[in-house]
Amino acid sequence: MATGTTAQKHRRTTWHNWAGNIAATPARVVSPASVGELQEAVRRAAEEGLRVKAVGTGHSFTAAAATDGVLVRPQALAGILSVDRAAGTVTVAAGTVLKDLNLALAAQGLSLTNMGDIMEQTVSGATSTGTHGTGRDSASIAAQIRGLELVTADGRVLACSEKENPEVFAAARLGIGALGIVTAITFAVEPLFFLTAREEPMGFDRVTAEFDQHVAENEHFEFYWFPHTGNCNTKRNNRSQGPAAPPGAVSAWVEDELLSNGVFQAVNSLGRAVPAAVPTIARVASRALSARTYTDIPYKVFTSPRRVRFVEMEYALPRERLVEALRELKAMVDRSPLRISFPVEVRTAPADDITLSTASGRESAYIAVHMYKGTPYQAYFTAAERIFTAHGGRPHWGKVHTRDAEYLAGVYPRFGEFTALRDRLDPDRVFGNDYLRRVLGE
Repeated sequence: MATGTTAQKHRRTTWHNWAGNIAATPARVVSPASVGELQEAVRRAAEEGLRVKAVGTGHSFTAAAATDGVLVRPQALAGILSVDRAAGTVTVAAGTVLKDLNLALAAQGLSLTNMGDIMEQTVSGATSTGTHGTGRDSASIAAQIRGLELVTADGRVLACSEKENPEVFAAARLGIGALGIVTAITFAVEPLFFLTAREEPMGFDRVTAEFDQHVAENEHFEFYWFPHTGNCNTKRNNRSQGPAAPPGAVSAWVEDELLSNGVFQAVNSLGRAVPAAVPTIARVASRALSARTYTDIPYKVFTSPRRVRFVEMEYALPRERLVEALRELKAMVDRSPLRISFPVEVRTAPADDITLSTASGRESAYIAVHMYKGTPYQAYFTAAERIFTAHGGRPHWGKVHTRDAEYLAGVYPRFGEFTALRDRLDPDRVFGNDYLRRVLGE
């Protein structure tokens, strides 16, 4: 066998995710340099009775990629494989990091239509867990997939699109690693365009009262609420004719590096050490950000550096339930002894047709709650989750939650369709693990 798949087979190493809340000690780690090597690694693991999981950059907060069997690192399977300008598509290898894809697309005058605010994930990791941005009309990264290839449990490569294996395509765009290992993804892309971003502080009562209006009037609307305050920061991104007018160097450093990373790291460390100081810190921090407007190409507007490590829970709610749920969350925090130093993020997505997408079949709004790494988060997340589930919430597949298959079958009308497909593609659960057993059942 090629050495690329056996480099670490003689010693067991422990893998940790980005946030440090998940660890796994696989029997071996393989780094296939080709799809053929990956196929061989899957076949061999199946023969040995070992389970197989692929892991990207570890930005998920769940154990979706954890395994005691064979851990696949797909980073060598990277780069743009082909560009079809007539069809408006780009095919990339699954281990490509979103940051590298964005740069490569921009160099060719192309862009994804929408993206999340972090671009450190691999394309397969981001799509398989449902990574999304915010959008009135444009949906998650997985919803921009036009085709994909995956290695199935028997070592075959299966090509999927709306025309080829459409029932697999409907599910595998967001497959949580349960259906196979994605090796290549074809994305819809469009000519590079400009976005103008308007960031503006706004009171909680105003932004919730005007939420539907902001969503209707803007292509991409999101806001952050600072717990222990009535303060929010809003962001509206809309297409622009340009030209580029990025933030000034000093403004960009103050807003994106100092306040969002450097000082934010320090105040979170202080809040972890002295919880009683958190409300005061929150009031100061929420007033530090000022209004600004800038124009640039999409990835420079959608994405931001995130160097302060945290743990996160995020739920997708029916969009019409967002304001009520958020007000309940604020009331819960206000009356509790909890001390929350991270802002709460709110975004939206149109309905899509992906079997287990958090926006499958319904317009959705997302509420994401965070806690600084190393800070106890269970009490806060448990209380928040109780609110989210009361509103029919669907947990993000890559973020902390306690839901199981029974609950998820009740909020996903096509849940049985996905599990039946899994039974067909992976009856022996070669790609299974404890997380999938909990969320998908046996």
